This record gives sequence, structure tokens and C-alpha cells, in this order.
Amino acid sequence: MVRPLEMSYKVKDHYFHKAKAQNYAARSVFKLEEIDQKYRLLKSGHHVLDLGAAPGSWSQYASKKIGSLGKVLAIDLKPVSLNLPNVVFLEGDVNDLGLDAILSQYHFNPKFDHVLSDMAPKTTGIRFADQAASLELCELALGIAVQYLKPGGNFVCKFFQSQDFQTFRQEVKKYFSKNYVCVPKSTRKESKEVFFVALDFLGH
Repeated sequence: MVRPLEMSYKVKDHYFHKAKAQNYAARSVFKLEEIDQKYRLLKSGHHVLDLGAAPGSWSQYASKKIGSLGKVLAIDLKPVSLNLPNVVFLEGDVNDLGLDAILSQYHFNPKFDHVLSDMAPKTTGIRFADQAASLELCELALGIAVQYLKPGGNFVCKFFQSQDFQTFRQEVKKYFSKNYVCVPKSTRKESKEVFFVALDFLGH
């Protein structure tokens, strides 16, 4: 939905070059790859909602894993210049797009197997403000997951470490039977981000 914090960095490290070599749009793909391999999330035929999709590397990875029988709906405030046969890229605010109509228009299942959120705020450099903005996006993503996940579905969400960590974690636990926190190896050392990995949505 908004540009990931990592895209502001200019350092071309090992994962940057690895992403280029494998034709991925960004090094952030390896975070999702590690999470997917560890928790065995994405499978053939799955329908995936990718929030904060730009520049598109998570959608690229998901596209390969779910195959021609699956579909990805990828949403970001910024445009994504990729063309993938099983991915619908939409530019805009997820709050304003009207998801129900979009799901019908593009022939998605009414409920997703996965909601993935790599959303991050435009950082100000003011720690508490950035943390608060990150929490707001995480709460938005969780609300969408609760509304649009099928029972047994999964939720992955990037979170900036803050004093609200336990509060948000408890909120996530209300809706999923299995809950984990992951810091992928490709996360930059100076980064304060972690990922909530919530499995087996309990439904309403």
C-alpha cells in the first residue's frame, strides 16, 4: 500500500544483488521466501491479497508459488510496473477501492488463503511517530485479514518494533490458532522491523 521502509536505503548488499540476479523487483522478496519456507504457506491454487505490494517482489514470489491456478490481488499507493499473468495490480488506497466489487470484477474467491502486508509508513525520523504510523497500518491489515480470510487462512504482517508490540500481538492471537514472530535473515541489521506470522484463521 505504501512504500516499504527498506526502499529508502541505497546500500547494494548481497540480497540486493541476489534479487537482481533472480529478476526480482526488490531484495524484500527473500523475507517472504524465508517465511514461506519456514511455515509452508503458499501452495498451488491459492488466492493471495498482497498489501503494500510495490515494487512487486512479494507478488512475484507468490505468483510462482501459487501457479496458474492461483491468483494474487496486489495493492499499493504506488504503481507497479510488472505484468504477471496471475496477478492483478491495483494502484490506490485499500480503504477506498471497494474490495468486494474488485473481487467480483476480477473473479477472485470471496475469501483469501493468505493476506500479506509489507506496508510501512513514510518515515519521518521521529521514532514514536513512525512506530504509531506502523501500528495503524498493521491494525488496518489485520482488520482486512479478519474480513477477507477464509477459515484456516494465514496472515503475514510487517511491524516496527515499539511498546505496542505485545498489545498488537494479543490482538492477533484472538483470531489465529498459531502465532509467531519472525525476523528474516535478509532484514537489515539497523532495521527495527519484525514480521507477525499468524496461521490458521479461526473465522468469525
